[in-house]
Amino acid sequence: MPSAEIIAIGTELLLGEIQDTNTQFIARALRESGINIFRTSMVGDNIERIATVVREAMGRAEIIITTGGLGPTIDDPTRTALALVSDSPLEFHPELWEIISQRFQKTSRTPGENQKRQAYIPRNAIVIENPVGTAPAFIIITEKNVIISLPGVPSEMKLLLGKFVLPFLNNHYSLEETISVKVLHTSGAGEGWIDEKIGDLETLSNPTVGLSAHSGIVDIRITARSKTKIEASNQINSMENEIRGRLGNYIFGSDADSLDRIVLQSIYLCGWTISCIESGTFGLLDQRLSSVQSSSYLGGKQPVPEQLISLDFLKNSKSIQNNEVILGLTVILEGSLIRINMAIISPSKDLEQQVIFTGSPENAPELGVNLILDRIRRIADEFKHQQIDSRT
Repeated sequence: MPSAEIIAIGTELLLGEIQDTNTQFIARALRESGINIFRTSMVGDNIERIATVVREAMGRAEIIITTGGLGPTIDDPTRTALALVSDSPLEFHPELWEIISQRFQKTSRTPGENQKRQAYIPRNAIVIENPVGTAPAFIIITEKNVIISLPGVPSEMKLLLGKFVLPFLNNHYSLEETISVKVLHTSGAGEGWIDEKIGDLETLSNPTVGLSAHSGIVDIRITARSKTKIEASNQINSMENEIRGRLGNYIFGSDADSLDRIVLQSIYLCGWTISCIESGTFGLLDQRLSSVQSSSYLGGKQPVPEQLISLDFLKNSKSIQNNEVILGLTVILEGSLIRINMAIISPSKDLEQQVIFTGSPENAPELGVNLILDRIRRIADEFKHQQIDSRT
C-alpha cells in the first residue's frame, strides 16, 4: 500500500498564530483508506524551502499532500514551488480565471489582477475546481509520486479532500484496505508498569499496539489493517480482550470516554452525590467535574491557597450526608518537590494518600486531579461489585 506525507504550508503556522488542524483531518481520512502516514511537516511561505521539503518527501513516500499557500497574494508560493519541483512551468487557465471572476461578480465585487495568480497551475496538472473558494486545487502525477495541493482554509480542504482527492487515490492506487484505531484509557498505573504487562503485544505488526502517557493517564492505541472494516474491528476486539484480561480495572474507558465522565457515571450508579474542595490546583478539579452534565455533582469551593485539605479538614468543613462523596485535593510546592495530598470521604470508605511529584509544577494540578479521580473511581467500582455480590 502507498505511504503519504502531509505538508502544512504557512508562515502563520510556524509563528503559532493559528493552529494546524488540517494535518490531523487529512491523516484520519487517509487512515480510513488504508494509507500509511510516513511523516508530517510544516514549512513557511518560502518557495525554496517548500520545494526542498517536497523533494525530500518524494523520496520517502508515494503520496505528497500539501495544504495552504494557494491564495492570490505574493506570500502564497505553493504553486510556484510545486511547478519547480515537478519541472512543470505554470500555465494560465482562462477557464479558471472565468470561474474566479464569476464568483467575485456574484458578490458584486471586481477581482483584482492579483487574483489571476490563482488561475496559474503547473503544466499537465489535474485541476480540481474549488466550488466554495477562489483557489483551485490540483494534482501532479510524476513517475513515482502523486503530489496533491489543497487550499489551507479547512472548510475548502475538507470538501475537496472528500469529494475529489480520496476517490482519485482509491482509483489510482486500487486501494483495498482500511486502517481502524481504538484507544483504551488507563489510570492508576504508570507507563513503565503497563509496558511490562503488555510489552510483547507492542512488537506485533498487525494489529499494532502503542502507548501514550499523559499526567496520571496512559492511553493504549490498537491499530488494525484489513480489507474490510469488519475484519479490522474483529482484530481490534480480539486484541482489546487480551489487553483487558491483563490490565483489568486499570482500564476505565475507550476512545471518547473521559475519566471525569466515567467517575460521575459511577457515582450516579452508586446512588451518591459528589462535591470537592481543592487548593493549589487553580480550580481544575471543579472545572473538570463541572464540564460533565450530571445531577450527581454538587459543585466545589476553593479554600485559601496552600491550605492542606486532610480527612480531618473535610470532616470539620461541613455536615456530611449518608450518600455524599467529598473529594479534597491539595497541591503544594515544597522546595524542588511537589506534594499532592488526596483525601476522600465516601459512603463506602474513606481514604487519605500523599504523592510526591518531581516533574514540572505546571503538570502537577492535572496529575493531582487524575490521581484523585482514579481513587474515587476504584472506590465506587468496588462498592458496585459488593452490591452485586450481596444480591447474588
